[in-house]
Amino acid sequence: MNIIKNIKQIATEVLINEARAVENLANFIDNDFEACVREILQSRGRVVVTGIGKSAIIANKIVATMNSTGTPALFMHAADAIHGDLGMIQEEDIVICISKSGNTPEIKVLVPLLKRRGSKLVALVSNKNSYLAEQADFVLNATIAEEACPNNLAPTTSTTAHLAMGDALAVCLLELRNFTSEDFAKFHPGGSLGKQLYLKVADVFTNNQLPLVTVNTPLRDVILEISSKRVGATAVVDENKNLLGIITDGDLRRMLQKESNIASIKATDIMTRTPKTIDKSEFAVKALQIMQENNITQLVVKDGAQVAGFIHLHDLLKEGIV
Repeated sequence: MNIIKNIKQIATEVLINEARAVENLANFIDNDFEACVREILQSRGRVVVTGIGKSAIIANKIVATMNSTGTPALFMHAADAIHGDLGMIQEEDIVICISKSGNTPEIKVLVPLLKRRGSKLVALVSNKNSYLAEQADFVLNATIAEEACPNNLAPTTSTTAHLAMGDALAVCLLELRNFTSEDFAKFHPGGSLGKQLYLKVADVFTNNQLPLVTVNTPLRDVILEISSKRVGATAVVDENKNLLGIITDGDLRRMLQKESNIASIKATDIMTRTPKTIDKSEFAVKALQIMQENNITQLVVKDGAQVAGFIHLHDLLKEGIV
């Protein structure tokens, strides 16, 4: 029992340590950070992010975030740079070099080579007095009090701080570029995320049959229409297919529990007159949100005032939206 308690305590202390470090980064958003963002915005080149060890892993993630949010970026390993990879850097590129100490041997070799090429250099460091910080054109300060590691050695809190600062940089660039969800969808066409961003109701509902009745349709025919069209409901429309209401399987069950004489019942007697609807031009993920908020499994799809069809929860499941 004591072992379990200690594990929980250790994990909690790590998370508190890292959370405090990230929160403290807000104090380091200074003129250099702002100038760095503006320099990247104005540049016609790419952002090259480099580092070694754990910093290289963080660099890869920052590159991925930038590329997916409208800032062209690429990764260059600091050790490989001095063995030929420097050739990937073009004249107008901006280089972000990530290092906790800013004094590692590889960085000290790399920095003069970068400056000789005329590249703008950004230092993302946890030591503002380091060689890297002193040589950089812009310094992104990610100083931490200590690592979460009890020996204050393993990069833990420092890498978290560098990652968070990279996110802050990427989101600033995203917003200043007016990067929209539609832009985001262009870079994320695959998987459920991509479908949430581009799949429209019109792409989905046409696979379903369209059950329709009028206000005067007898109950027997209402049941047959619902059963034959297999979407669990039918729309009630006028002669121009304008929506007047909806009847669902649930409406039929509730009616049968209350009524014993059903021979004279017509659609108008049991329909819901204010059904939930969605326009066919909306994103399919909005249909899912409406269904979840109202605890229902289908929506009437409209094209203007007219009924165009139905979209069912199963359609969204099939498309991988859920």
